Amino acid sequence: MKLKSSEPFWLVKNGIIDSYPSLRADMETEILIVGGGITGSLIAHQCMVDGYKTILVDRREIGHGSSSATTSMLQYEIDVPLYQLIDMIGEKAAVESYWACHKSIDDLKKIVEEVKSDCGFKKKESLYYASFKKDVTWLKKEYEARKKIGIPVKWLERDEIEKRYQLKNSYEGILSEQGASIDAFKLTHDLLAFNHEKGLKIFDKTDIKKVEYKQDGVTVITEYGNTITAKKILYCNGFEVVEIIKDNFVKLLSTYAIVGERFEDNQSHLNNTLFWNTTKPYMYMRTTDDNRLLIGGEDEDFVNAKKRDSLLNEKSNKLEKYLKKNITEL
Repeated sequence: MKLKSSEPFWLVKNGIIDSYPSLRADMETEILIVGGGITGSLIAHQCMVDGYKTILVDRREIGHGSSSATTSMLQYEIDVPLYQLIDMIGEKAAVESYWACHKSIDDLKKIVEEVKSDCGFKKKESLYYASFKKDVTWLKKEYEARKKIGIPVKWLERDEIEKRYQLKNSYEGILSEQGASIDAFKLTHDLLAFNHEKGLKIFDKTDIKKVEYKQDGVTVITEYGNTITAKKILYCNGFEVVEIIKDNFVKLLSTYAIVGERFEDNQSHLNNTLFWNTTKPYMYMRTTDDNRLLIGGEDEDFVNAKKRDSLLNEKSNKLEKYLKKNITEL
């Protein structure tokens, strides 16, 4: 499956950082990780910390899937608002889920420091604002739910949002202290390089053609006819897992993002905050560490790569139009 279109920003910005050999021999391991993006690299890091003999494989160059195209906004919010999640799964589970996500940002900061990554990790506030007046009521309810469980949040009125961030056409919103931005592509490479030195075996340009499940583990057959025998297999290959696991367990979406040229003007009113709104699907925005504006959204049900790519111009125009409509100085 082709996961992305056009030129992904993080790959263009960083170039090919590290490259690894393809697998050309039969191997045995305790843990086999499929997918060399940010998820696979973090899981591999934890497996190494826990002392497991681990192999990681990817069909592409490392990090060349969605990790090279992500907007890399780190937020504790789950797509389901807290007050709704409480109704769905109960208060205890919902609260624990939100706090676990909240804590994960600080945990990631510790990992960045541990592997000495220069991935541009930066703590930021996060503003979740109402795009329409009708959304203010339920957003205020969400604010009260978060405040009740102790999450540090503030309620911002419309005029304050416009004054602070120069955002037009917005209503009230929730300002959270917890958030961050990062270069996930760079962190992926730094994590894998760090653990490769500690014994993690990494093979890119190695596609899996067949998986045989057994009581005591799995045997994987690669495109080259080699086998990997493992006690456990962990799929960290995002949307492409549907090619291996045929159960109908996920609904695929296409999302779109654009990144602008470097600004010469001061963007200090935007640089320390992540932005997302209540539109369906929601729009999200941040600045990069080299003073670019990055915006994403306009999700569509995934049909196929050709259909997705045919919408590129339309979607990029809509994202650009949204920016011009909602940011004062553009």
